[in-house]
Amino acid sequence: METHIMITDDEEAIADLVAVYLTNDGYTVHKCVTGAQALACVEEYPIDLAILDVMLPDMDGFALCQRIREKHLFPILMLTARVEDADKILGLTLGADDYLTKPFNPLELVARVKTQLRRYTRYNPGAQGAEETQEHDIRGLQISRQTHRCALFGEELSLTPREFDILWYLCQHRGKVVSSEELFEAVWGERYLDNNNTVMSHIARLREKMHENGRKPKFIKTVWGVGYTIE
Repeated sequence: METHIMITDDEEAIADLVAVYLTNDGYTVHKCVTGAQALACVEEYPIDLAILDVMLPDMDGFALCQRIREKHLFPILMLTARVEDADKILGLTLGADDYLTKPFNPLELVARVKTQLRRYTRYNPGAQGAEETQEHDIRGLQISRQTHRCALFGEELSLTPREFDILWYLCQHRGKVVSSEELFEAVWGERYLDNNNTVMSHIARLREKMHENGRKPKFIKTVWGVGYTIE
């Protein structure tokens, strides 16, 4: 089965370079130079992962990411020349799963693509190697690893793969306080840095989708100085 990857970048040299590396690894690549082309592409082809540049001629990559997330759950990797933490956190909050700062090593990009695809196909129903049925039902919060669906009091939640992974991990460790370091390394598969606010921004986004009061959450609770827990 083909794996379709969309690259959206108006710098043709970068798009062509990335396409060569991905094509050599057996992926089917679709190149777009504008946000409008990217939105049309995801409707026309069965995209499995998107690589989005932040700076596009018709809309920024953050807005494009948000538009895609309205309908699609496949992984999104952002490319940005911006190095400010606020920009990175914004992209992750809007639904991106990973980011790379330009200039980047194409081999690192390919490695990150493979990591995201592995994580996504592991939870995607019907994917080869999908894990056996596992579910949690915690006071009206229902989450299924087999169907990759989550509902709160019967209302389905539209979660990104990363958000699902975080919520699943917390449910799997119900009653235990999970540190930001443990959560990051379990979900992202990378070494945690002390100044990393990625987990916090994703938790905030999850609470928003769950209509949680940040000061008095009913589900994902903060244990200050320690981490997060679902009791």
